[in-house]
Formats: sequence, structure tokens, C-alpha cells
Amino acid sequence: MRNDKDNLIVKLTFEFALEIISFSEEIRKSNRFEMASQIFRSGTSIGANIREAQNAESKADFIHKFKIAAKEIEETIYWLELCKFSNNYPNVDDLIEQVNNISRIVNKIIITSKQK
Repeated sequence: MRNDKDNLIVKLTFEFALEIISFSEEIRKSNRFEMASQIFRSGTSIGANIREAQNAESKADFIHKFKIAAKEIEETIYWLELCKFSNNYPNVDDLIEQVNNISRIVNKIIITSKQK
């Protein structure tokens, strides 16, 4: 088994995916299946792309996978903001804060990787 415990972004995105799973399950209980599915797909895809980047074939491949993760971050923020400003959704402020922190780290990794 891989040891990613020292890799901050892998750890943060894995933990975020677990939170997204819980949130998706919570809103599914209110018959909000479409929103739950959208949030589930984009929110868990972030970590999947970051994890995939850990075995990139080249620096360009690594950057590409991080850019895909950045796109998934933006999509996730969109769905979470829709929940925030819609009626009768659970509070998503913590999830938005987490994904914004992840976004800052991902963007910094992309910038730094391009400079090397």
C-alpha cells in the first residue's frame, strides 16, 4: 500500500472527499439526487486526479493532472455555492473553506511545477 501520509495535498483531498461523501449522502436523504450526484462526482474527482498525478509519466503529465483537479475544484465550488444560496440545504461553509484551501495549494503546486 502507498504511503501518502506525508503528502499534504493527497491527505487534504482524501479527507475532503470523505466529507463530500457524507454531505452527498445527507442531501440524498432529502431527495436531492441530482445535486448529490454532481457534488459527489466533482468533489471526489479532485483527490482522484491528485492521486493519479503522483504517478505521472512526466512533468507535463503531472501538471496536466493538477490542472484537471483545479477544474474539478471550480466545479465543486459552483455546486457548493448553489447549495449555500438555495433554500433548505445543510450548511456548506466548512466545505467551501476546505476546497478553497485545497485550491490555493493546487494552484501553487501548478505554478511551482511550471517554473522548474
